[in-house]
Amino acid sequence: MVRLTGGPNCTGDKRLQVIITGSPDGTERIYNKPRARGSQAQEEREGSPSQSQSPRVITPYDTEDTEPEAKSVRSARVAASRQPSSNCMAAVPASAPAAAEAAELVPTLSSLEPVYGAGAQLDEARLRFARLGDRFHAVYGARPALFARSPGRVNLIGEHIDYEGYSVLPMAIRQDMIVAIRRANGAQVRVANVDDKYPLCVYPADPDKMPELLKYKGVYEYCRSKGIDLGKPVALDVVVDGTVPQGSGLSSSAAFVCSATIAIMGILDKNFPKKEVAQFTCLSERHIGTQSGGMDQAISIMAKPGFAELIDFNPIHATDVQLPSGGTFVIAHCLAESKKAETAATNYNNRVVECRLAAIVLAIKLGMDRKKAISSVTTLSDVEGLCVSFAGREGSSDPAVAVKKLLHEDPYTAGEIEKITGEGLTSVFQGSQTSLEVIKAAKHYKLFQRATHVYSEARRVYAFRDTVSSKLSEEGKLKKLGDLMNESHYSCSVLYECSCPELEELVKVCRDNGALGARLTGAGWGGCAVALEMYYKSRIDRGVIKQGDVGLYVFASKPSSGAAILRL
Repeated sequence: MVRLTGGPNCTGDKRLQVIITGSPDGTERIYNKPRARGSQAQEEREGSPSQSQSPRVITPYDTEDTEPEAKSVRSARVAASRQPSSNCMAAVPASAPAAAEAAELVPTLSSLEPVYGAGAQLDEARLRFARLGDRFHAVYGARPALFARSPGRVNLIGEHIDYEGYSVLPMAIRQDMIVAIRRANGAQVRVANVDDKYPLCVYPADPDKMPELLKYKGVYEYCRSKGIDLGKPVALDVVVDGTVPQGSGLSSSAAFVCSATIAIMGILDKNFPKKEVAQFTCLSERHIGTQSGGMDQAISIMAKPGFAELIDFNPIHATDVQLPSGGTFVIAHCLAESKKAETAATNYNNRVVECRLAAIVLAIKLGMDRKKAISSVTTLSDVEGLCVSFAGREGSSDPAVAVKKLLHEDPYTAGEIEKITGEGLTSVFQGSQTSLEVIKAAKHYKLFQRATHVYSEARRVYAFRDTVSSKLSEEGKLKKLGDLMNESHYSCSVLYECSCPELEELVKVCRDNGALGARLTGAGWGGCAVALEMYYKSRIDRGVIKQGDVGLYVFASKPSSGAAILRL
């Protein structure tokens, strides 16, 4: 990945960094080179980030945005008969392995080998944990009781559809967040960073008295809502170290939320099933202000080394996906930082609102009572069954057919939508402050484009999965995967409009230089692209990347495992 280093845990000169992951030998390689001086404006850009019959388990409306579930619509979708590989959603059968997976706890480990493997990667991890422990001792005069680690991720395909209830296909990366923690005396929580440029912060231990950390109290509130007795507030000493670049689209925020969560779980001697942790960390992150789905937290918690994961929702479920051996996924940063939370009202949350409005309008046009549609429809997956039934009358099983027939391509005005629904938009989104902020800022709503992207992207995820397991040659598989990635990027750029000029230029550079496919990854509006490459080793051997640079700037890494508590 080409990225601009120098974030929260980086010092010194800025460099371009290339991460290559998913190589035939299961390694990840990083190339660094000094960054040429560029536009200051570019550096300061504020741009952002199996199938399941049931609709959603994690949506933007499960906390402050609570809405009744669309049971009748879900029943319609469950009743719709269709082939597993030709449609977006299909039931995940219950089984003994599934039950075992549901009960699988976040692991507690006594060594780094299960997380970082062997060789140079393990040696580097040992040095990093030793430095973190030393920093902890320097700040607090004691050693940490435990560490918690959670990785970032790259989404290979399935962008902006998790919060609509659809499956995604990410993989964890080596870059991660590590939290060192111990119980302390007194009534304070002290938080430091390995980087001295971040000052020590001190807060009262009682969560009810933490106004500055109000948005980060999700885990506490979750436990309280479940009737879990956490006892008296506990004083904590914490030091954080992170290598996931901020604003890259590689889920630095999810890595932070997940690692902080399991660190506190460990210090309180509590543990929960991975699936449950993935769900409540998603709910916790929404306190920051973005109406996110559950992909980032799910892969960070549930990842397995050496595999991408097909993440299904409702119930949350991870299926191992073995990628073709001949390809390498290269992750590149466009150097425009993706500030998802800061631009939520006009970018990320705006798309969530547009998708809900598209779903409500579709439901009404497909015959659902207005009030029922407003009260029960929250995602496009809620109306998929109705759309498929409509498409069937047109000789298709694609829900996008209904979108094409029933929604117009020109942007909708608020007045036009209110005429269809019979309700003011502020009434439709009553109780959701983040959605009301979107309504206040929006000038129009592109319902056709957003719905078309969601339904087409959901189908591409399963086409990607089916291609990997097909009987095509390895080269044939890689070409098809590259085509799907290119289609995904076009949809993200043109229909969902979550790209930016820097990403467009980067994707073009990747394709012009031999990538089979390239697309933005993460929320978009800045951050990273992911490209599928063949023959990367031969390029090194031919001197495209100097062999000397490999020795200086490359380290090996297997695809990452998920979160873990480490008592070293």
